[in-house]
Amino acid sequence: MILLSLKTCSVKRISLFLYSLLFLVSIAVIGCKPDVKTPPVIESTPEVPVVKRVIPVPAFSGDSAYAHVAAQVAMGPRTANSKGHEQVRAYITSTLERYGAKVTVQDFPSKFYDGTRVTGYNIIGSFNPDTAKRMFLCAHYDTRPIADSDLADPNRYNEPILGADDGGSGVGALLEIARLLSENPFPEMGVDLVFFDLEDNGNPESTEEADMYSWALGSQHWAKSPHVQGYSPKFGILLDMVGAKDAVFGREYYSKYYAGKYQNSIWNLAKKMGQGERFVNADISGVTDDHYFVNTIAGWPTVDIIYKPIGGKNGFGDHWHTHNDDMDIISVETLQDVGQVVTAVVYREAGNML
Repeated sequence: MILLSLKTCSVKRISLFLYSLLFLVSIAVIGCKPDVKTPPVIESTPEVPVVKRVIPVPAFSGDSAYAHVAAQVAMGPRTANSKGHEQVRAYITSTLERYGAKVTVQDFPSKFYDGTRVTGYNIIGSFNPDTAKRMFLCAHYDTRPIADSDLADPNRYNEPILGADDGGSGVGALLEIARLLSENPFPEMGVDLVFFDLEDNGNPESTEEADMYSWALGSQHWAKSPHVQGYSPKFGILLDMVGAKDAVFGREYYSKYYAGKYQNSIWNLAKKMGQGERFVNADISGVTDDHYFVNTIAGWPTVDIIYKPIGGKNGFGDHWHTHNDDMDIISVETLQDVGQVVTAVVYREAGNML
């Protein structure tokens, strides 16, 4: 019993000693802890949203665009190696220079589907040429060398057409936009107006997929070799056959596939501008046009605004590739409507580039 009491006492003493030692160690450890200050509470400041600049949209003149179309038609057909072709190149170049654009003429050797060797000339008018953020507008200026759709007068099959709408209308609209860019400049974005050559010399018997490359030779060259090294535009718009009376413009398939969000933006804006009956919310089939090659070769999203009657018997208007494609087809009102929508797209995009 005594022995047990002694053992019990010893255990208690040892336990007390251990607890005391642990207490002292704890104090020592706490005393050695570095003085860590709690960071002050800073109230977060919400991000200030970037206010995009609203740039006024100038008024597009359908009369001015019409005058540019008439000037081209007065030169006669503008087929490769013709007098009219030389005259229209000089006309486009001098007009762009008069409006202050930096003009680049991109000449390139090419060959038609029948083996004829020619030289093509793409013309590029650049506004704010040193600005990295860019978009482009484009059209072809050459005309069809044959009237392969003219069933009314097949004897004139081998005669070149005047191409008031098919070639002339897009050029007329772009030259009027050049005037607006000159008189209403903005620093936020650069705009390139691209005038393609050798678009309308494709194989009339295009039944094979390979034949599609016989069309739009100028845009194929530009897409592979742009006028500026490292060129990287945000997107582009192609104007082709945008001047015919009562023309309406549906959503072209390749534009929808490769540049759908830009096509949506253009058509939605047109509707807001009261042009929903001109830019109709209906799909049309794909067109082998300049935009196809820019989209597939260069990868720059490009939307084609092109007259292709919805549900019509002919693939395009009845005047397409016929000798009826003259000034009687052209409407100031159609040019006005299309030109004003495209102008609004450009100036709104400039505001978004901030």
